[in-house]
Amino acid sequence: MKTISVAIATYNEEANLGRCLESIGSWADEIVLIDGSSTDKTVEIAEKYTDKIFIADNPKMFHINKQKALDKCSGKWILQLDADEVVSKDLKQEIIKAIGSQSIDGYFIPRKNFFMGRWMRKGGLYPDYVVRLFQKGKGQLPCKDVHEQVEITGKTDYLKHTLLHYPYPDFSKYLQKADTYTSLTAKNLHEDKLAKYVIVRPIKTFLSIYFRHLGFLDGFPGFVWAFYSALHYPIAYIKYWEKKNNN
Repeated sequence: MKTISVAIATYNEEANLGRCLESIGSWADEIVLIDGSSTDKTVEIAEKYTDKIFIADNPKMFHINKQKALDKCSGKWILQLDADEVVSKDLKQEIIKAIGSQSIDGYFIPRKNFFMGRWMRKGGLYPDYVVRLFQKGKGQLPCKDVHEQVEITGKTDYLKHTLLHYPYPDFSKYLQKADTYTSLTAKNLHEDKLAKYVIVRPIKTFLSIYFRHLGFLDGFPGFVWAFYSALHYPIAYIKYWEKKNNN
């Protein structure tokens, strides 16, 4: 049995995937990649690092393909990555040490997020703890929400070194992803409460990110992050209302 498998799901990630795979290609025992029928060079890039590439559909709930990748891993431990993430050298060494433990079933890893040309330090974006390392059979994605975490059965702990995250090469890419996320939220709305989603939740979200979590210390990018995070809810509600009334 392999010691550690890396599970990745992709769709048109030629701009990111090489950097991700380069950070794990020399030490991961197995790399399993589920590709959602990419139309760019994603698969071609992946073939330089692994032969365990499986082509699937590209569902709107992208976690479905992530779970497929987890299911196909044969390692005792699984590291789940997104194509726009990079394992730092210090994190690599910490992971190698951590998988020698028999008492921990899963680990939270702190993540640094790159946004508008800088590493964000506040606003809830750092440390952005994500569950990414776990023993096979101990972690599973519910596949219900785009921002959900891997659910761990057993004991968890925290690693110290960071996973580097490059989700938005530019602001237009951020807006594209935001459009996808608001559509998923709208699909899951089941209550017609205009004031809640258009007034209350946006205000609470902005105040929490910008003041409680000190987003203002990240300057203008911190304001932009707080402002557009707050807009997520009214935009999702508008999409929900439009679909409901058109039907």
